[in-house]
Amino acid sequence: MAFHQEYLGVEQPAIGQLIRELRQTLKLTQEKFAAHLGVSFPTINRWENGHATPSPLALRQIEVLLNQLANSPDVTLRERSQAIQGKYFPTRKLKA
Repeated sequence: MAFHQEYLGVEQPAIGQLIRELRQTLKLTQEKFAAHLGVSFPTINRWENGHATPSPLALRQIEVLLNQLANSPDVTLRERSQAIQGKYFPTRKLKA
């Protein structure tokens, strides 16, 4: 678990909140978000509820997704991504 905290600098309960906000920003159900990341619905559910932590690979995919949204031509997605990054990563800029 320490690796995950060092990787993104986000505590485990906040990782679930981050995933939920990102999923809701994309207007995806847990099932569709799971398919997008290549994991199962129960996995997303466990992450969001703090019962499990994403693997390093999944965390990297989430980081890449946030960066893609930050460069989106859709102003709303870009602003939400920046808000999420500012909330969960206030001292560091994510990079793809």
